[in-house]
Amino acid sequence: MLDSTTRNALQPPSTGGGDEEGWLMSYLDVLTLLITLFVLLVSMMGNGVASMGTQAGGQSRQEITPEARVAAMIVAGQLSPGLKPRHDGLEPRFSGLQIDGVSVAEGDRGITLRIDDNLLFSSGAAQLTGQGEEVLSSLHDTLAEFDGEVSVEGHTDDVPIATARFPSNWELSTARAIAVLRFLTELGVDAERLRAVGYADTRPLESNDSAQGRAANRRVELLLRQPAGQ
Repeated sequence: MLDSTTRNALQPPSTGGGDEEGWLMSYLDVLTLLITLFVLLVSMMGNGVASMGTQAGGQSRQEITPEARVAAMIVAGQLSPGLKPRHDGLEPRFSGLQIDGVSVAEGDRGITLRIDDNLLFSSGAAQLTGQGEEVLSSLHDTLAEFDGEVSVEGHTDDVPIATARFPSNWELSTARAIAVLRFLTELGVDAERLRAVGYADTRPLESNDSAQGRAANRRVELLLRQPAGQ
């Protein structure tokens, strides 16, 4: 029989259990993810070859399709899965637009042609002025070259209005959007591509605490978007 001292000496030392092996499992998980990502990227590069030719000097050339490029951006986290800008390529078409009182802005929803309110309507009215018709007529060629959807959106400041025709800014902003839409159809813009929306004072550009801010918020915007699938 062995005494207790001898038995303790012959037992193997404790390895600490799962605490010391936890870092190894985490490392293997990360390594597995990296290998999977690498294989996915290589696969996309292989499937995304659009053409293969020969450049001067005999060097081969490969081009990656836009779909493969977008897929790579999704993997890299630059785009959310399933999303692709619907106004891609539109902004350069309107960047050179030079019309007094009309500005061009690019956003998540598309390209916006923003028209100052004082160019289109008199205060508290929804009938286009002569100057307003001239401004819209100057946009005709630009809109005719665009084959997507055009949303005409009316906006006001937060000053209340209460007339027989316009009980609130909702009616005023909507009536102004409709007036612009009707005139665009008279110019020949396809009515099937148009819609009119009134937002009242719910989407201000600036604070309504100043006259300058209220003037900026009184506007009509033409939101240009390519239809889904284009």
